[in-house]
Amino acid sequence: MAKAKSAFVCSECGAQVPRWQGQCPQCHAWNTLSETIIESGPSAGSRFAALAGQTSRLQPLSSLQPREEPRQPTGLDEFDRVLGGGLVAGGVVLIGGDPGIGKSTLLLQALSNLSAAHKVVYVSGEESGEQVALRAHRLQLPPSELQMLAEINLERILHTLRESRPRVAVIDSIQTVYSEALQSAPGSVAQVRECAAQLTRFAKQSGTSLILVGHVTKDGTLAGPRVLEHIVDTVLYFEGDTHSSFRLIRAFKNRFGAVNELGVFAMTERGLRGVSNPSAIFLSQHSQQVAGSCVLITQEGTRPLLVEVQALVDASQSPNPRRLSVGLEPTRLAMLLAVMHRHAGVVCFDQDVFVNAVGGVKITEPAADLAILFAIVSSLRDRPLRRGLAVFGEVGLAGEIRPAPRGQERLKEAAKLGFDVAIVPKANAPKQAIDGLKVIAVDRVEEALEKMRELE
Repeated sequence: MAKAKSAFVCSECGAQVPRWQGQCPQCHAWNTLSETIIESGPSAGSRFAALAGQTSRLQPLSSLQPREEPRQPTGLDEFDRVLGGGLVAGGVVLIGGDPGIGKSTLLLQALSNLSAAHKVVYVSGEESGEQVALRAHRLQLPPSELQMLAEINLERILHTLRESRPRVAVIDSIQTVYSEALQSAPGSVAQVRECAAQLTRFAKQSGTSLILVGHVTKDGTLAGPRVLEHIVDTVLYFEGDTHSSFRLIRAFKNRFGAVNELGVFAMTERGLRGVSNPSAIFLSQHSQQVAGSCVLITQEGTRPLLVEVQALVDASQSPNPRRLSVGLEPTRLAMLLAVMHRHAGVVCFDQDVFVNAVGGVKITEPAADLAILFAIVSSLRDRPLRRGLAVFGEVGLAGEIRPAPRGQERLKEAAKLGFDVAIVPKANAPKQAIDGLKVIAVDRVEEALEKMRELE
């Protein structure tokens, strides 16, 4: 088969040049040229032929019958939760994370479970077969029929997958795979885009569940073109500190399930183990109540979690007090301090303020605002909050307390874990009493802080 021709195309103006150069000769933009395959001849469209083998036709939406995609559980409950119940035939999953955080370990465990009943293939572009076998031995995985392929050539990988037709295939990693149709090195924008498109096409045509492992940049985002995340069906991120034993998997995109689902794992000598009660790892164990600590009821996908929010307020030694937030939205801290000063009369302009979420979890929802304010006021006054208190609520610039979604599920989770008092937005007040939980509804910042003082 003749080799496809490629050229370098400017992403700004669309100009083509035969070889890469730093500046586009047409629009004079820098670093905008990327390699792209130029199709020509009668077989130009053969790589991306229609899936059904026939021309699509117009159909009324009402005549189409929706069907639920069957799921294939991986044997790891927390992984299945993030996937939306399991792997889908023909679905493509992209999982990224920092080096050494446990991506290959998790997938090797999942494939070991799946190999008991299905044909599965593990394609490794970074490790040899002996290294993968050594990891399986170290994890004490049972003997399995897992098929191993150490290869980085896309054409050879596709040929092997078409011959074996596995139920599940893992490509570890997409940045190491290269196509002979392109001259650029593996990991380049053109190679990642072309290889991901060809592998995704194979998965849709054959019904194989495909999992791609992706590298991340120093900013924590997936390396390669942004189109990589648009091509796949599910995008998962591995989070957590490599110095901690806990790992979090978060879904940022899922065409077959809920977004922002969270799976919690603990790294052990025998691999990753799911944590059935993740709220326990996000709550510090204090022998007595301490100032600056407040329990937040947050929501990750369909799962309510209780997370301890800690704050430290100290007199500033510089003319510009520091505002530092770890695990929480950093841009909201200054806004919350201004709202607290304007509407509740609490002054922190001469204080350093540090806020942290316990356990390494990252909380991005605005419902954490009220817990952050409570923790800051508790540290500023050096008075601990009442034991058994949990809060949630978004704070607006006008000083109002806005409701949060799924308030009923949050309150039931707090009651289940033994909390007896909750301060929540008035719109989230339950219509029926929850056994063992006293709910205090507030609609203003000053009212919320007053109720907090009354409970001390």
